[in-house]
Amino acid sequence: MMQQGQIIEGRGGLYTVRGDADGIEYVLRAKKKFRRQHLTPLVGDRVDYTPGTGDEHGWLEEILPRTSSFIRPPVSNISLLVMVAAETPAPDWLLLDKLLLSAHRQGMRCVLAINKCDLGDTSARTAEADYAQADVTVLRVSAEEKTGLDELLACMHGETVCFAGQSGVGKSTLINALMGLELETGSISRIERGRHTTRHVRLIYGEDFRVMDTPGFSLLEMEELMDPVELAEWYPEFDHLRGKCRFQPCYHGGEPGCAVQAELSMGRISAARVARYRELLEMTRKAWKERYD
Repeated sequence: MMQQGQIIEGRGGLYTVRGDADGIEYVLRAKKKFRRQHLTPLVGDRVDYTPGTGDEHGWLEEILPRTSSFIRPPVSNISLLVMVAAETPAPDWLLLDKLLLSAHRQGMRCVLAINKCDLGDTSARTAEADYAQADVTVLRVSAEEKTGLDELLACMHGETVCFAGQSGVGKSTLINALMGLELETGSISRIERGRHTTRHVRLIYGEDFRVMDTPGFSLLEMEELMDPVELAEWYPEFDHLRGKCRFQPCYHGGEPGCAVQAELSMGRISAARVARYRELLEMTRKAWKERYD
């Protein structure tokens, strides 16, 4: 009998699905039609499935429509993205802006958690200044010291949460502290040599929320192309400047009479965010120009 559930892990062509009706985990194979459809099952997917009998694996029958998805990390149906940075390793702010852009385009809420705040507050102060006008909640947390966790948990209730960020920022340690688990973690020295501690994406069920434990990553693959002129629409700090530039449309790349440039010159907007916006603008322009190559 066909049932519904959610993929919580995928390894070696086998997918573990937690059933909605019974909470039991079933190991399933994906039908060949998904390959013909160029559709890869992702952790987080809501699915129709047929359980196996005895020692036989069951089958994934259908993948239900996704509300959101990432290519890297390969997950779907995320409602809250917790971007994790830390005092060490040094934050990759451009990566965080890419994550924020992709999340906003897919309707996800975002929280920026600055971990390891017991080691200092440089990264936290930078984040608070850069994202003050970007509608991003910035939380100072320490998985080691168990500080700031209640505030983060309050944001997670009722959500399907993805923790994303560089290797070594303490995502698994943070999830352990939040959920009382013992996910595999590693020392920063191992991380700096390029070894990831989390190797497979897993969906973990909490009391009234679900959490993705994902491998660390330093690149984000955008799911679809975007017309460069649309990029500014996803920057809340630009909202009050719409229609005020001399030329329309304005890319805010330094054109004459640009309202964003005027705000920047008067120190009313984060110079770092604008600089990274312009870097993303060039990337978007290049991808858009080469879309038919």
